[in-house]
Amino acid sequence: MEKTIRVMLVDDHEIVRAGFHRLLDSAEGITVVCEASSGDEAYHQYQKHMPDMVVMDLLMPPGAGGLDAIQRIRAVHPKARVLVLTVQECDPYPARVMQAGAKGYLTKRCAPEELIEAVRQVSEGKEFIATQIQQQLSNNSGSGSLLNLLTKRELQVFTLLAGGQSSSQIADAMYISQKTVHAHRSNIMNKLELDKTSDIIHMGIRHGIVEA
Repeated sequence: MEKTIRVMLVDDHEIVRAGFHRLLDSAEGITVVCEASSGDEAYHQYQKHMPDMVVMDLLMPPGAGGLDAIQRIRAVHPKARVLVLTVQECDPYPARVMQAGAKGYLTKRCAPEELIEAVRQVSEGKEFIATQIQQQLSNNSGSGSLLNLLTKRELQVFTLLAGGQSSSQIADAMYISQKTVHAHRSNIMNKLELDKTSDIIHMGIRHGIVEA
């Protein structure tokens, strides 16, 4: 009898978790053993349940919580197997996620069968990257977009600014001071050659980071 794949499901939207939970539990040889709604909770739940693999959203509070969670989990458990399942399809997220140690990258537009196959392959230590993401990674192996100039923290702040959050909201979400938020914003504007916050919002829309 084959071993059952024990999965931790991480997403900040309860209704989304419920849908993927049902899908994965309905597949033969796969069971969801725990859930988390943030990067911090994912880190602690991983320690408690030690799942075979993690299916994780990318953008969760605080900031880009999934990326932080991958790095934190793998710092303690280097062999942890993580499959990112997100709406974020554009550079620089796929490259940053794979650099952080994830074994797979799917978008939430994937077919149910593709997700189940990805879970099975990643649980075996193999990589599974959606075709369009793989093509993007290959095409951007050179210079890539200006967003690649941002540090991890700057990318988090950029994402939240693009989503329309204020400096105080970002400070609360990322557990940093508003002064630090303003410093990051200044660096972002300089690196991306932008003049005002509305330019960040427009750039986020163009790159598919936020919806119009």
